[in-house]
Amino acid sequence: MDLSPTLSRFVLHWGEMGTRWGVNRTVSQIHALLYITGRPMHAEEIADTLKVARSNVSNSIRELQSWSLVKLVHVAGDRRDHFETSRQVWELFRTIVKERQRREIAPTMEVLRELLADPAIAKDPAEAKRRMQETLELLDTLTLWSDEMLRLDTQTLTKVLKLGAKIKKLLGRTPAEDTAAGA
Repeated sequence: MDLSPTLSRFVLHWGEMGTRWGVNRTVSQIHALLYITGRPMHAEEIADTLKVARSNVSNSIRELQSWSLVKLVHVAGDRRDHFETSRQVWELFRTIVKERQRREIAPTMEVLRELLADPAIAKDPAEAKRRMQETLELLDTLTLWSDEMLRLDTQTLTKVLKLGAKIKKLLGRTPAEDTAAGA
């Protein structure tokens, strides 16, 4: 499959952004390709389109499957395995946030809980313990908030996100109160 210059640029850019997010370039490009074409593709077609090795495609597909971003589908009349991703950007967003929480935030929270529960922490400076506790509280608050936000329907979530700083008005807070509270 030949991509138009616009679609090719999208896929290449997504690969570049993926590397900044800690994701392999080819993994990101495959995801972008499946998303932007909006149809199932078999591994050979993906490899030919992106001009990458078939083995690289196989490894990248496995990685995308581990993130729940790509699933195996079958196409009538074709015995090859095809792969697709969601066509819904908000569904992809929800999946990525949940996976990042599971892979990065939850283990960090677990380690912080273990450290704070360890009697040996009494030998460390109280300031260090306080900072660990604050970090755990922040991560816990963010996790609870994001879980609630991800449960919202897309239309409501979009409205909440577009509110941005306007939420202060709904809470009746002034800039001076925010400054005093350390916000």
